[in-house]
Amino acid sequence: MEIVFTNPGVDYMIHQIMEFQGEEETAFWSDSLYHFFPQLDRAHTTTLSFAEKKKYIDGVLRKVYVELEDTINEKTVLYSQHWKNCKARISEALSEAFEVDCSTLFNDLHCNVSMNPVGPRFLREHSFDVFYLNSERGAIGSSIHEIIHFVWFYVWNDLFGDSYDEYERPSLKWILSEMVVESVMKDPRLSDINPYFPRENGGCIYPYFFDMVVNDSLILDTLDEMYRSRNIREFMKTSYAYCQQHEVEIRNHIQKSENK
Repeated sequence: MEIVFTNPGVDYMIHQIMEFQGEEETAFWSDSLYHFFPQLDRAHTTTLSFAEKKKYIDGVLRKVYVELEDTINEKTVLYSQHWKNCKARISEALSEAFEVDCSTLFNDLHCNVSMNPVGPRFLREHSFDVFYLNSERGAIGSSIHEIIHFVWFYVWNDLFGDSYDEYERPSLKWILSEMVVESVMKDPRLSDINPYFPRENGGCIYPYFFDMVVNDSLILDTLDEMYRSRNIREFMKTSYAYCQQHEVEIRNHIQKSENK
């Protein structure tokens, strides 16, 4: 398992930022950009068409990038150095969790250090993004979250033989993969190096999962009990069946939370 951290350039960053600025996106996904970049006028963008919004955001953020380029380049070095200190224990923990030898998997991971506050991941391309404002510990904590997805779907695909097209937002398979990260992250070899763990430190999953209740129980507690009592493949089967059974409640909760 290996990650190369790079500055992907401003064109890439703006393209990925705009992926979360469409009219169909809720404030949960779009508004963090305006929090971290007060140079952007959020109220002004609401009066613009998408093409006009893209032109406006592009113009502002290109100027910001000029000021941040050296910092982003420095962060790529810092993150890479910290990754080297942590990768052995991460690989060991995930090998045990997923019952595969992670030391021989994903030796071509690529992490883009980006101005985008939302960090997408691309399973087929073996790449993902982290926000440049992370500390080195924060960047590795975020990276562990993404690596869990890569290994999860590697095992999942071997088990179910389905399509990688089914693993992206807003599919139920994506939702489940986001929820189970916390259970995997509870391994001290992972949690000890993740500054966003436990929840009191911000959490390593989307916050709307924390209070999601199904059958009068917190769904994360239910999934965690399943995870602790089964091997990973049995857990994948039973947890997904459970989510299918309660998909309406799960989606209703997410929709209400994202629209608050």
